[in-house]
Order: sequence, then C-alpha cells, then structure tokens
Amino acid sequence: MRLWAWLHKWSSLVCTLFMLLLCLTGLPLIFHHEIGHLLGTEVESPQMPADTPRVSLDKIVEVARAQHPDRIVQYMSQEPDDDSKWFVTLTPTPEPTNDFKSVVVDARSGEILGQPTYNSGFMWVMLKLHVDLFAGLPGKLFLGLMGILLLISIVSGVVLYAPFMRRLRFGEVRRDRSPRLKWLDLHNLLGIVTLAWLFVVAATGVINTWAELLVYYWQQEELQHLLAAYQGQPLVAESMRASLQQTVEAATAATDGQKISFIAFPGTAFSTPHHVTVLFSGDTPLTARLLNVAMVDALSGEVTDTPQMPWYLTALLISQPLHFGDYAGMPMQIIWALLDIASIVVLCSGLYLWLKRSRRTSNASPEEPEA
Repeated sequence: MRLWAWLHKWSSLVCTLFMLLLCLTGLPLIFHHEIGHLLGTEVESPQMPADTPRVSLDKIVEVARAQHPDRIVQYMSQEPDDDSKWFVTLTPTPEPTNDFKSVVVDARSGEILGQPTYNSGFMWVMLKLHVDLFAGLPGKLFLGLMGILLLISIVSGVVLYAPFMRRLRFGEVRRDRSPRLKWLDLHNLLGIVTLAWLFVVAATGVINTWAELLVYYWQQEELQHLLAAYQGQPLVAESMRASLQQTVEAATAATDGQKISFIAFPGTAFSTPHHVTVLFSGDTPLTARLLNVAMVDALSGEVTDTPQMPWYLTALLISQPLHFGDYAGMPMQIIWALLDIASIVVLCSGLYLWLKRSRRTSNASPEEPEA
C-alpha cells in the first residue's frame, strides 16, 4: 500500500493545480453555445421553411471569398444540428495557422450572416487556457501528461479508498471529528461519486490533446497511397478546381448520401495537395460524430477513394463531445456541470489535506490515513 499511497500523493500534487484550472475553464465551455447566445456572439440564421432550396456550394464559396479576396478558402463546415448555414474559413495559405477569418453564409439564400471572431473575448480565453495554455502543441501535450497523472491518481485513490472504508459506513462524513477528518471523508465521498465521470473526462481529454498528431499521422501514413499518381504535380490552384457543387455531389453519391459535415480543400491539414476531402456524418446522436470520408480529385471532381476512418480518429471523434457532455442536450450539460463542480471540491480538498498534513510532524495515525 505504500507504493499506492506514494503514487496517489505525488501524481495528485503534480497535476492538481492544472486540473483545477481545467475544471474551472471547462465549466463555461460546457455551456459555450448558451453563453454565446447571451453575449450575442452566436450567428443566428433566419427562420425559413424546412424545404427551402439550398444555393450552390460554389455560390457559398464565391460570397465568402469576396469578403476576403486576398485569402483562400481552407475549410467549410456545418454544425451537427443545423444545416442552415455554412462556416467558411479563409487563410493566407493552406497550411495550419492562427491567422484565419471566418465567414458565415446562409445555405439557403447565400447571404452573409456574420463574420464572427474566435480569437478574442472571454470564451476564447477560456478555450485557449483549457486546450493549450496559450502554448500551442507543446501546451496540449503538457496538459495531456497532466491528464495521465490524474488517471494514475484516480486509480491509486480507489485502491487506497477500499480498505479505508471498511471501517466506515459508505458515504459517512464524520462531522463530530476534526476539520481535517471531515474534509478527508468529504474528499473520499466526492471522489467516489465523481470517479467514473472524472476518469472518462480525463481519458477523453488526454486523447483530445493528441488530435493534431493523430490527424498528421493519418495524413502522412494513411493517405500516402493516394499521392502515387500525382508525383511531381503542384498544388491544385483554386482557379483550376472542378465545381465544388459537383465535387460534393460525387462524394455524396459514393457515401450513400449522408449529411455533409466538413469540407477540406487541397493542401490543408485534413486533405492532400490534390484532393478535396468531404466528411459525412449520420443523423443520430452517436453517428453524428462518426464520420465517413470521401477523397475527391480536385481537378476532375471524381471520387478517388473512400478510406475507412482509422480507429484512432474514431476514438478522437467520440471523445470530443463526450469530454464536454455535448451530445444529449441541456440535461446532460447540467449533469456535466454538477460533476465538474464536485471535482473542483475534490481537487481543492485534496490540496487542503496535503497542506494540513505537511504541517504535522508525525505520521498519520490509524484513524487518519493518507488522503
């Protein structure tokens, strides 16, 4: 048990402050859509009949590019539960960059609905702190390491909790004893209550920190066979590409007509220099996150391949909504928020117990085991 106690103590101490930061910043992110509506930063589309025809995707691109003629279209996407508008991302070059502009275009009328900024404001600060500590990929990997330490802390805490609770009724908080013992019991109780949730959130958070590396590996390893026929050919310029509408129609036909979720243009992180990547999703809460891929030749508009999404990207796609409880509406968000608050209490109480214990000169007595 000494080894487990050592693992629990030091894995907890090293990661506690960072996990506390993630819990605090994650709380508003659970309600990011709702907060966006309150702050007026969410772009709303006007009400129209459900059967209103959609304008051509080429028109959508043309309208968006006209707002920033010095940039190229990098990505297009739609929200999982709203296909009334397109989010078009424009950048100076196809490569990944933080220098991007976003244009929201009505999918039915082709009119500009807004040009939101995602690199300023309260929610942006919360997101950056939560995702990478304003440090890019190194920050993400560092937080991933802290997440692994949290998982070790959770497992070791369960091992220590089991023999300790044989002497107490389940959930008992000894209110008539010292403040430290009361906080120890509360720490253990909330730790067990939040055990499964915190383990899932920590595990999915670790997976999310690897997103850039997983996508890069997929692009470099899984898609290389598509490039054999394009050796020596340059990046396909925008003016030379086939009609986007025809490209997407060909991709839709090759994937049984599923819902379009995301379009990546040649040279971007989710494509190749010679293909337009079209991602499709299902129409259920689960399949909406499980994507099918169609790789379309940017010059001819013909489908080159429909590769199977590898298991590690499927795990990533599932982990993203699971991490924030973003797949079952407001009830799930409220549950996620309550568990997040309980986890904050667990982290703070664990820090308090360590500080109190560090001031003691003797080892813990049998009735005061290591937290």
